[in-house]
Amino acid sequence: MTAHPFWGKVEQDWAGFSAEITFFHPFFKNSGIEIFLGEEFDEDGEEIEEPPTAQMLSGYADTYKDFIVNIENRLIALQESAFDRYQKLYAKYYENPLQSEQPALNINNIEHHNTHIREIIYIRILDEETIKISIRYALDTEHGIEFKFTGGQIVAIGGIAET
Repeated sequence: MTAHPFWGKVEQDWAGFSAEITFFHPFFKNSGIEIFLGEEFDEDGEEIEEPPTAQMLSGYADTYKDFIVNIENRLIALQESAFDRYQKLYAKYYENPLQSEQPALNINNIEHHNTHIREIIYIRILDEETIKISIRYALDTEHGIEFKFTGGQIVAIGGIAET
């Protein structure tokens, strides 16, 4: 365990090192969302056992503070990107009763789609002003959906652990 003025206690957890503070935003239906600091695995696929340094933790704090200050813009970008991904990958199945053998979901705008992206699994803060947000995607619970923000912009979207 280590401590940091912003993060509080930083301890090894089920997916790396986690902060004492947690995330909440009213858009998401869950609260107390865990924040992981740094990567879970090294380049050899081994679990990282050394906690982030004080300098790393301070850098992560700056990244997270910027994310929070700009949360509404980040949330809009996340919602738009998630809906675009739905249209490209999932709509051909979910909107076609012949393919899905179910009635069409009629997800034809961002607001209708938002109900499917309201459960964050965790947030991971990384080097180089990078944040990953892993979401339990109600339309694809096997893969979920993950957003990678760098410098405040979405740079990758994929299944969880694919970005």
